[in-house]
Amino acid sequence: MILLELFLGFLEVGCFSFGGGYAAVALIREVVLSRGWLTEELLAYIIAVSESTPGPLMVNLATYVGSSQAGAAGAAVATLAVVLPAFCIILALMAVLRRFTANPWVRALMTGLKACVTGLILAAGLEMLAGNLLPGGLGGGLAGASGPDWLALALVLLLGGFWFGLRPRMKKKPSPVALILLAALLGAAAYSL
Repeated sequence: MILLELFLGFLEVGCFSFGGGYAAVALIREVVLSRGWLTEELLAYIIAVSESTPGPLMVNLATYVGSSQAGAAGAAVATLAVVLPAFCIILALMAVLRRFTANPWVRALMTGLKACVTGLILAAGLEMLAGNLLPGGLGGGLAGASGPDWLALALVLLLGGFWFGLRPRMKKKPSPVALILLAALLGAAAYSL
């Protein structure tokens, strides 16, 4: 039964995730939390690990969740389910889209999808930020929660200042890999003290 649940849950993610892994985080979060597969805190950790490991974020998350719920079979089923819709859609689109790329309706559709994806990424990022910095996130307080995680907030502000402060001064954008490594080092140093 769990294999069918994994397949259907990640098939839903695969079918309705436009814009890649970051845009899919909100949907993955909803699917995983509503079924009780992971806690909010563990999901945040797994997202961080999935971002820093090779491979697409959605596939890494699906593989981990499937593995945690049903071992190797669960990992295979969840991974297949999350990539199957994109695989089928891309095959169909490539056959048709080449003929219509100059069509203004198709260009307008793609522009609208970009705006939608930007909103999804922003919403997921803000919700994750609030969930990790505030007790209870955006949905209210937790029993026994004492207040915001000031150390995490300081690290977010420091890294944000680093990213947005250096970006205009550099000829090319700072590397996301360097930012991830810097965040890991700062987090390890700050939370080990």
